[in-house]
Amino acid sequence: MALDPYFDPAPGGDIAFTVEAPKLKFGIGALREVGADAKALGMTRIALYTDPRVAKLEAVDTVVKAIRAAGLNVEVFDRVEVEPTDRSFKASAAFAREGGFDGYISVGGGSAMDTAKASNLYASYPADFLAYVNAPVGEARRVPGPLRPHIACPTTFGTASECTGIAIFDMLAMGAKTGIAHGALRPSLGVLDPSALMTLPAPVVAANGFDVFSHAIESLTARPYSHRMAPETPDKRPLLQGSNPYSDLACTEAIRLVGENIERAVKEPNDITAREPLMFAGMLAGIGFGNAGCHVPHAMSYAVAGLVEDYRPEGWPADHAIVPHGMSVILNAPAVFRSVASACPERHLRAAAAFGADVRNVPADRAGELLAAHVIDLMRRTDVPNGLSAVGYTEADIDALTDGAFAQQRLLVNSPRPISRDDLRGFFKDAMRYW
Repeated sequence: MALDPYFDPAPGGDIAFTVEAPKLKFGIGALREVGADAKALGMTRIALYTDPRVAKLEAVDTVVKAIRAAGLNVEVFDRVEVEPTDRSFKASAAFAREGGFDGYISVGGGSAMDTAKASNLYASYPADFLAYVNAPVGEARRVPGPLRPHIACPTTFGTASECTGIAIFDMLAMGAKTGIAHGALRPSLGVLDPSALMTLPAPVVAANGFDVFSHAIESLTARPYSHRMAPETPDKRPLLQGSNPYSDLACTEAIRLVGENIERAVKEPNDITAREPLMFAGMLAGIGFGNAGCHVPHAMSYAVAGLVEDYRPEGWPADHAIVPHGMSVILNAPAVFRSVASACPERHLRAAAAFGADVRNVPADRAGELLAAHVIDLMRRTDVPNGLSAVGYTEADIDALTDGAFAQQRLLVNSPRPISRDDLRGFFKDAMRYW
């Protein structure tokens, strides 16, 4: 491809990529317009999804008042689980089916947005729970048609769930994360109001920022769309297609914005000028990975989050053990970058340069190490735990972690090179400690 030789076609590879652009609104005070947005989408009876903590914050109050001022009815479901499970998805879907809603609004982090997506799906097209879940865990059945309108209002900035057709949850019986991925799940509108970030504790800001950062780097370094086997028919082209020129633009800028602002946002909690660009970076990375997809660090993160036994970080609910998503991703990322960079060193150098590294005269075989070193340095400066050992894992856990990660084939096949079980074992071992 003339734009970049990285996209030169492979035998039998896809000939095109599809741009699925989400509809988004961004700006301080944008939550006050949600009632008018809901009315414009034809909503009259609304289910608002949030979690118990966010339910007490100004963002939810602002949205509820806006809905009622527009003359619309709303019922609040405030039992969203942070890091949702198949159990919580089923409970929220039951609420949706029984309520007879014609529209959905989610206010919160990725957990609230993903829960609303799943509730909308199962209320619109009831089926066995595993019917729509990604293979090999579920059937990966295609969504039969359009869903009810959904407005996603993030109060964090890491998951970018407002941009994507993905809903992630913990499958309790497996001790690992999986999800549902289909374009129909993408919200009708995402409303991003940076003022909603001002209540986030510093550790949550750091975890969100690194989630954005890894979304962007993984999408930039993913297998090119032209190396994925072409679909039988154009309508079977997958939601997550591999790296492509459209995603590259958004992801490169997202990396730059995170690198320039995350440390200040963590250390100066009252400075909205640091948090606003991070929310914009999260949106850009969501646009990017919502079309390209992520790969190995995210596949590993699902096992890290799913098998945790007794880690309770500051800034999150303490009623259950949790490795927050962004943290569970970035703890793996440096180990992965060091290894897979050999498949596309120029892309890892591009990421490092966007991050602020001097890549002049850096040989290709040092690309992964350079990027990893800069990530580790920023982890240290923002008080991120020192590898998997800092969240309770030991080398005795590596086989179980590997089993959980290897099940995430949807993500692993998006890696710039094939990933084996032995590769994963090596990555988990290298990720135990960084300094």
